[in-house]
Amino acid sequence: MTYLNLYTSTTATFGGQECEFADADYVVIGVPFDITSTYRSGSRFAPLAIREASLNIETYSPRAGIDLEELKVHDAGDLHVTGNVDETLRRLKAVSDEILRADKKPALMGGEHTIALGATEAVRKDFGLLCFDAHLDLRNEYMNQTICHATVIRRIHEVAKPSRIIEVGTRAISIEEMAYAKNQDIAYLTSHQITKTGVEDTARKINELLADCDRVYLTVDMDVLDPAFAPAVQNPEPDGLSTHQLLTLLSLICSRRIVAFDVVEVTPHYDTGATSILAARIIFEVLAHIHKGT
Repeated sequence: MTYLNLYTSTTATFGGQECEFADADYVVIGVPFDITSTYRSGSRFAPLAIREASLNIETYSPRAGIDLEELKVHDAGDLHVTGNVDETLRRLKAVSDEILRADKKPALMGGEHTIALGATEAVRKDFGLLCFDAHLDLRNEYMNQTICHATVIRRIHEVAKPSRIIEVGTRAISIEEMAYAKNQDIAYLTSHQITKTGVEDTARKINELLADCDRVYLTVDMDVLDPAFAPAVQNPEPDGLSTHQLLTLLSLICSRRIVAFDVVEVTPHYDTGATSILAARIIFEVLAHIHKGT
């Protein structure tokens, strides 16, 4: 051991984790990619901002009764993205596949929501998709793009072919998307429904819908939260979930059947750090509850 190894380290490691890949159960990867963004770009800066936030909040989860320091987490750094959507998604699929084949769980920090397409393709086996999002993202194309943040769930449905798709917290929906969801048996629960029926009933409904899914990919678009709680997102929509609602839902849903997850669409420069801090907390909570195995 040299003084260099003893007294220096990479500056922004998620949660301050130093676990080696071989020993890890969870592998964090940043995906600084936002090339298809159409309103407020900047989510390419989110991985660094979320890492910095993770180093400045407590790692213990009172909800799970688990400290992140108890978990074996390896931060593999950021994916080398390109200006080409297909190539970036190919690289992310390859990296995610390698992690999954090593019997570890990828935890991805976007970047825009499009990254979920590459990651879900790596899951391969029969799985369910659980998506928290203000939008359905079921358009066939948006602004002449067929692979983008507004079409990603439709592309996942067509390419990765999850056995079940559930979208939670939606409130920005087009007629085209409603028709597609109905025709393809894609379930969605609006933020209004969640507030009306309550968090526990909503969690029970989601768990019922996922009952036949032994493997679940979780994707959390931060715009599922009301802008009052998460203002720094690419496409904010009013009338969203509160922090309490989202974290409680995640605590009642997340378990060891989550094989991979992402948190996407943070645009750090649109606030003074609150949204990045919340994104870090969400990652903490998801990891804690997966590990707890409830």
